[in-house]
Amino acid sequence: MLVRKKRGGNLPLFFFFLIFVLTSIGISGTIYETKYKYDADVVVYKTKYKYEADLIVYVSKYKYEAEGKDEIWYFSPYKYEADAKVYLTKYKYEADLIVYFTKYRYEAKWVNSSRFRGSFK
Repeated sequence: MLVRKKRGGNLPLFFFFLIFVLTSIGISGTIYETKYKYDADVVVYKTKYKYEADLIVYVSKYKYEAEGKDEIWYFSPYKYEADAKVYLTKYKYEADLIVYFTKYRYEAKWVNSSRFRGSFK
């Protein structure tokens, strides 16, 4: 008797593994704060006032919360993990982006359109 193997038996397992790998390899809003301006992708000014901001950011304690979102940041201690490197400047005129840090996740959003939209995902 000829026994025929079932095709595609491991296919669902393969797709699950592929999705797991792709989501864990940097599709997140992981940010690294550089010490030097020349090392940064974006120069950011931290404002005290929400009305001045281009982007209102919520800083998360967990990396998974920042996945695929510009407005939720997870600060990584490692440069190689980061999707974007930022330098926080003291001077507003040096900044590419003006950011207000909020305590509440629901307030996080883009206020003004920017060329950096989508850069922190």
